[in-house]
Amino acid sequence: MSLISSLFGRSPIRPVQQHMKAAVACAREVLPLVEAMAAGDAAAIAERRAEISRLEHAADEIKNEIRSNLPRRFFMAVSRRDMLEILDHQDSIADRAQDIADLAEIRSMTIPEPMREPMRDLVRRVIATCEHAERVIDRLDELVETGFGDREVARVEEMINAVNREESETDAVAERCLRTLFEIEDELGLSTLFWYRIIQWIAEMADYAERVGNRLRLLTAD
Repeated sequence: MSLISSLFGRSPIRPVQQHMKAAVACAREVLPLVEAMAAGDAAAIAERRAEISRLEHAADEIKNEIRSNLPRRFFMAVSRRDMLEILDHQDSIADRAQDIADLAEIRSMTIPEPMREPMRDLVRRVIATCEHAERVIDRLDELVETGFGDREVARVEEMINAVNREESETDAVAERCLRTLFEIEDELGLSTLFWYRIIQWIAEMADYAERVGNRLRLLTAD
């Protein structure tokens, strides 16, 4: 029996939680990737890309088993569609981390000095947002076990609000990164477009984390 099969034997929710952990692990690896890019260390960038690829592949394996095994309906409170929508948002976090790593290595990208601290700040904020969303998903089994009881719903609502606040702060940090980028765009030339894309992709990981929380909010409101 596979790991996922054994997890489904206990609860179909636990694999979704495991998938979120895998997605957040991908997001965390973006910070050492950015450090390698700041140092202009091509070998370290390649290593970080390989690690993110490994983690993203592991997340995909969990995702595929969930999609294959998730019952049409369970516990009478959570539908297959609800879980798959949450799963898609989680998966997008891992996919964006992979996109960032791929572009960073393919173009041998070295972060210009003025952008290094703003990008570090952005990645740290994004990781914090993803970790907040992970803690929300970790409460999903308690929500179901309590029948979406008022006390547990209120607790989760506050956690989701924290994710929303973190994502808003991430947007502000991303804007600072972009302003710094545009201040030096004449020096960067065509590379400006690729740095713009990298910054957007990093920020999008927080956006997907927020979507995870917001989809769960809709679920508790049904």
